[in-house]
Amino acid sequence: MNKLWRKWVVLLVAALVPFVGSSARGSAPESDKPTVVLVHGAFADSSSWNRVASGLLAAGYPVVSASNPLRGVKSDASYVARLIDSIPGPIILVGHSYGGLVISAAASGKSQVKALVYVAAFAPAARESAFTLSEKFPGSSLGETLVPVPLADGLTDLYIDQAKFAQQFAADVPESETRLMAATQRPVTDAALNEPAGEPAWASIPSWFIYGSEDRNIPAEVEAFMAKRAGAKETVRVQGASHVVMISHPKRVVRLIEAAAAATCH
Repeated sequence: MNKLWRKWVVLLVAALVPFVGSSARGSAPESDKPTVVLVHGAFADSSSWNRVASGLLAAGYPVVSASNPLRGVKSDASYVARLIDSIPGPIILVGHSYGGLVISAAASGKSQVKALVYVAAFAPAARESAFTLSEKFPGSSLGETLVPVPLADGLTDLYIDQAKFAQQFAADVPESETRLMAATQRPVTDAALNEPAGEPAWASIPSWFIYGSEDRNIPAEVEAFMAKRAGAKETVRVQGASHVVMISHPKRVVRLIEAAAAATCH
């Protein structure tokens, strides 16, 4: 009797699995708009997108703010690529700072990624790294602010000195906020910032760029160069904005993401 009972339980569970899966997938609000995947950069976390995410959600966009590991371009891109694979329908992939290297790699071969949006972000060509790009034109003072923390595996975590964080990273954000940002910053490895990029997805996927004129991590001249090289559909330079333009000018960033979605997802 016990064997027969167990057999019926197994059959019942097998029969219910498709319905459970369908219900779980259907639990999220349906939208005819693409999903926006936000990828943060070094010295930040997913909460750095909160204002942009709020604006997009209010406009009816599904949003996923990825937790970027910040360990290495290839491994971080693999993590984001798996996340992309789990999301049905078209995707607008957005990267900030080092996150630009990650989305440039993660989107390769992903037909569901319809647009790339670079927010004060690196858009590397093959064999370029964050460090080599940041030094292409003068203006970056990031190296002077970094505090190294050696790791057991031989790598080094890099933090921005908390006393220098506001002026370096977020000069146009209120002090009450930058103090919290400095205290909760997530480190990036030195290897990640020196790792050369592969063939970039922006060569085949349309791109949009936005950056601040007072960016002290990635000089504005570097940002303009990368946008032009990528053949950006639209490039927005925000006068007076710092490296965290998505925090200080979230509406401008939301508008650019919406423009990318309108142009590529019909």
